[in-house]
Amino acid sequence: MNTKKIISIVSVVLISGLMIYGMILLKQIFSANTKFPEQEVYVYVPTDSKYEDVKKILSPYVENLERFELVASKRGYIENVIPGRFLLTKGMSSYDLVKTLRLNSPVKLAFNNQERIENLAGRVGSQIEADSLVLLNTFKDSVFLQENGFNEENILAMFIPNTYEIYWNTPAEKFRDKMIKEYRNFWNEERTAKAKAQGLTPVEATILASIVHKESVKKDERPRIAGVYLNRLKLEMPLQADPTVIFAMKKKANDFNQVIKRVFYNDLTMSHPYNTYMNIGLPPGPIAMPDITALEAVLNPEKNDFIYFCASVDRFGYHEFAATLPEHNVNAKKYSDWINNQGVKR
Repeated sequence: MNTKKIISIVSVVLISGLMIYGMILLKQIFSANTKFPEQEVYVYVPTDSKYEDVKKILSPYVENLERFELVASKRGYIENVIPGRFLLTKGMSSYDLVKTLRLNSPVKLAFNNQERIENLAGRVGSQIEADSLVLLNTFKDSVFLQENGFNEENILAMFIPNTYEIYWNTPAEKFRDKMIKEYRNFWNEERTAKAKAQGLTPVEATILASIVHKESVKKDERPRIAGVYLNRLKLEMPLQADPTVIFAMKKKANDFNQVIKRVFYNDLTMSHPYNTYMNIGLPPGPIAMPDITALEAVLNPEKNDFIYFCASVDRFGYHEFAATLPEHNVNAKKYSDWINNQGVKR
């Protein structure tokens, strides 16, 4: 056999071997490499994670980590780990997995009806990487508060309840900065002017809206309740809002888990900044996070002559309104008799 034939045979063997190796390699790269039964799962890669950390995170979801590692090495992922939340779908190949781990998926972060800034920090902390305590300290940062016209009592007013698209690994400060931008976007010239027409700043409007929110779950009734409270403010009479007394009781006891269904006369005489029976004007801060309908009710109140209202016994969830004290006393007695018959103690 001459040299040319030998070279030709060796070449064919090498090419065949390379083709077989290439086919095996392609199969390793592009064949399915997941082992979770669901159609999709999210994995979370914390900030400052190394490649070894990622392998541990992926181990419950990847069938063959060696095949994944081969692609990760070839694609330069090992030296360039990206933190965040990533969506894996069933049947992904190693190539798909590495590609996906470079595509940080945003979180739809939602919050509403939070009673205190501490509750809000916990709610946000359950949805993004930042710890709730870090978030709380960031919200209460004295420099930030002073620069933006807030204090620790009213900072909850900065947060507009909504659903926001944000990356899971967004740092606490960046999240806070996004919220102040959302606050400024919400309090545009039109809304600020409407608040001013009621004699209120945006923060004061939010505080009043928090009371309106707590007074009624009936959104169609909130503009009327807002009108009553604005009437009282103009007359410089106490707001006499039971929800503020309940908030004061919880705050004084440092127990916001207790459920208070009824306020008694002795509660109304409690000395506390949030007791609007004993203090004229608005309390120092919101007693909850008002939703948008409560805010809009304060900005667009019903024009009425009502000064008083109490819960209705005929229309559950609604209230009876009165322009005079004698009228109100009739409504109040009717409600008091009804609640006594229900046996509600506290």
